[in-house]
Amino acid sequence: MPYPELDVPIRILLGPGPSMVHPRVLRAMATPLIGHLDPAFFQMMGEVQALLRYTFQTKNWFTVVIPGTGSAGMEAALANFIEPGDSVLICVNGYFGERMFEMALRYGAQVHRLDKPWGEIFTPEEVDKALREHPSKLVAIVHAETSTGVLQPLEGLAEVVHNHGALLLVDTVTSLGGVPVKVDAWDLDIVYSATQKALNAPPGLAPLTLSQRAEEALKERQTPVRSWYLDLTLHSKYWGAERAYHHTAPISMMYALREALRIIDEEGLERRWRRHERNAQLLWEGLEDLGLELYVPEEYRLPTLTTVRVPEDVNERYARRRLLEDYNIEIAGGLGALKGKVWRIGLMGYAARRENVLMLLAAMKHILQK
Repeated sequence: MPYPELDVPIRILLGPGPSMVHPRVLRAMATPLIGHLDPAFFQMMGEVQALLRYTFQTKNWFTVVIPGTGSAGMEAALANFIEPGDSVLICVNGYFGERMFEMALRYGAQVHRLDKPWGEIFTPEEVDKALREHPSKLVAIVHAETSTGVLQPLEGLAEVVHNHGALLLVDTVTSLGGVPVKVDAWDLDIVYSATQKALNAPPGLAPLTLSQRAEEALKERQTPVRSWYLDLTLHSKYWGAERAYHHTAPISMMYALREALRIIDEEGLERRWRRHERNAQLLWEGLEDLGLELYVPEEYRLPTLTTVRVPEDVNERYARRRLLEDYNIEIAGGLGALKGKVWRIGLMGYAARRENVLMLLAAMKHILQK
């Protein structure tokens, strides 16, 4: 018996990712393929780099796209700057800080942890103290922790890290394109993201940018990068003037990213940041009007991803299932230490619209009343 034609439900994706994809991006993906070594494709790669530099707010020459999800970006960022025995400091206040810690161990680093309770932020003074106790080559931190809804302040952090002779690595998976990310102004060294959140393309690519300081550190490695596929020195030859073959690029995804970045450029970053903040405020006020408690204090609450405590008398999985089956709306439960304790609501890119917020609040009100 033949399989039927693919027929999936059209969801309103308001979880932690993937986010809803703009129809223009979906149309771009239907563009006929060309070769990944075609001069026309090389031209498009250059356009993607220019648009990414704008989105990252950087002039870094080394601005590329890693084929793979955000976790590939994370692994590339760590693998290329860790050699066996290197001392590394990982700031852990959520699920993805834990993931960086686990990856760093696999690359043979001497890993030190700076831990804070889930839902709290790090201060430059705490990082300074940790580096005095454990001098390190690399400091890694999550800008927007998807598991907790915390937006980590970054201003002033690079100065502390650089004063100790270290590089600053930042995860911007859930922040890039939705909240300010200022790579040059904040003097960040190694920054990666992912396409499926506020950048508004499907999952499958991980933008990454390196400062001149990080480029020099990469050149000074004494051992080969353990991952051939994620070796940034090889990627640089494909994205640079040589255009040397390294891998078969995911061409349709590159079309998608280019169109998603064009949409960001047309809207303008500051207007886009304000839109995300405005709709997040509407969501926060609406949730509090329903009697729900938000997990993160407002001063460091992440506009693109909101965590809300599940009331004690509510079955959180059942409520999410009712949202999905009765209203076609997807939100997510908690991860790790917050599993079963919070809901995670994403407002990213194309999904960060007033009508989606009002629809979700009305649906949640009806479900909670039941």
